[in-house]
Amino acid sequence: MVFFFYIFIYNIHGDYVRKKVYIFSFIFFLIDLLSKILVTNIDINMPYKIINNFFYIDLVTNTGAAFSILSGSGFLFIIIAIGVLFYIDRFIVTDVNHFLYLSLIIGGIIGNLFDRVAYGKVIDFLSFRFGSYYFPIFNLADTFICIGVFLLIIDYIRSDKNGNKSR
Repeated sequence: MVFFFYIFIYNIHGDYVRKKVYIFSFIFFLIDLLSKILVTNIDINMPYKIINNFFYIDLVTNTGAAFSILSGSGFLFIIIAIGVLFYIDRFIVTDVNHFLYLSLIIGGIIGNLFDRVAYGKVIDFLSFRFGSYYFPIFNLADTFICIGVFLLIIDYIRSDKNGNKSR
């Protein structure tokens, strides 16, 4: 939330693209936050089966990064997240063609950053199982980040193939 406050105050007369990115980022952050509030406040037995042998709601927390890498290093991830947010704001948010991708990434980073600052851990709840394989449990913020990065990479690859190096 502090990041959004800084951005809106700092860029109160900023360009249209930047405002659009942060408005959409805030929407993605709110979607993630509301999903976590909903899951943590419903009274169901965990894991809750949505699609048998495939999709479950299973509330867990994680003090590390993806796949619980570096568990207990929350402060390091807070510093990294803030650094990435400022890097994106300073150098990347000027491209009108990538506003949605960047909004997904920023909204996801802030969703997980909020959890780390507020609770000291990230709330995860989306669980997929494929036979005996259990995919690591994640949340909507993780999904937003992955989709945004994936779309950004695909767009850059496509623009390079078309000879458009300006993007």
